[in-house]
Amino acid sequence: MRRPSERVDSQSTVHAPRVELAGANLLRLIAVLAVLYSHISFYLIDDRGDGWWVIDVVYSVLIQEAGLNNHLSFVGVAIFMLLTGLLVTRSAMRQSRRDFTVSRLSRLVPALWVSVALAVVLVRLGINGMFSGQSGISNSEAALSFVLGGFFLKPEVAVLGVTWTLTVQLLFYLYCVAARDILRTRPIVVPLLGAALCVVVLLYNFYIPQPWSVPMLSKIAATLPTLFLGQIIYLGWARIVSWRWVVLAVLAQAEVVRLATNVHAYWAGDQYMWTIIVVTGLVLLLGRYDGRIAHWRIVHWTGTRSYAIYLVHTLILYRVYENVVPYTGPTGAVLAFLLVTAAVSEAVYRWVEVPAATWLNGRFRRAPVRS
Repeated sequence: MRRPSERVDSQSTVHAPRVELAGANLLRLIAVLAVLYSHISFYLIDDRGDGWWVIDVVYSVLIQEAGLNNHLSFVGVAIFMLLTGLLVTRSAMRQSRRDFTVSRLSRLVPALWVSVALAVVLVRLGINGMFSGQSGISNSEAALSFVLGGFFLKPEVAVLGVTWTLTVQLLFYLYCVAARDILRTRPIVVPLLGAALCVVVLLYNFYIPQPWSVPMLSKIAATLPTLFLGQIIYLGWARIVSWRWVVLAVLAQAEVVRLATNVHAYWAGDQYMWTIIVVTGLVLLLGRYDGRIAHWRIVHWTGTRSYAIYLVHTLILYRVYENVVPYTGPTGAVLAFLLVTAAVSEAVYRWVEVPAATWLNGRFRRAPVRS
């Protein structure tokens, strides 16, 4: 077995061993809770001007004392992104470009399309509003939303706001596919080059005249370091690269985050560096945790349904809350929101996400699907 410090010949392929991540679902549960809390907090404080005792506790403990972003903004997103980089890097190294692309898209796209269609219908019926400044959505804007194109318009058109993170993931997958040969021979070059590309994008949008800027690209470049950090963690845990290269690659991502903060590419405060440091520490601490909590049924359920929850929860939150809160108060309204979200997420997971991924993988992948 190759030692971490041993050089890889330019024509040889790096062995990509499996790294057991027994704590992945526990991390997904934490990420889901952070995302749900973030949107509840934004809605109650910024939109309604209301309070809630949970917000008071979280603000006192995790924001004032722990120094995380206000509303826990980016905490859940960063966990999901780090996990993505950690979990898919091995697949990108081992699978063919076609099989890797099919396996990723088959899990993401069908549930995305169903959720976007539901969002468009709710806007057209006047039940929900847009997640951007428009009062409604045209047919062409709706069509663009199915391929995440609305985020690149000026002004931005967002019928389902949370899906901006999928543009980051999909570009990361595309980058891994394009850089597959490097990833298989000189893997540490991939996150290092990725950091350099993010810097170029951030500087382009900062210095270029506004008519030629693409604001969404800055948001993507400011988020990609979390995916590359996950990739670096995999390379380190798998002992593919030495600790010196790990440190260098981590510092490169930190510089991207620092630059993104300085050019105001982030959107909810200036604590992103510390938030990412805390999230990275959490992933390192719990990623390979195999204790009893990691196997609780609620942890497994939430972890496996986390993508569906992420897609549908903002379609449910606002209308459920405003209709229930007069009768139950904030706590009862939040519980009602969670129950409806759980039911809808279960339906999306069982009837869309899993069967679609199974059929598409069986139809379009060349190699048999492996666990």
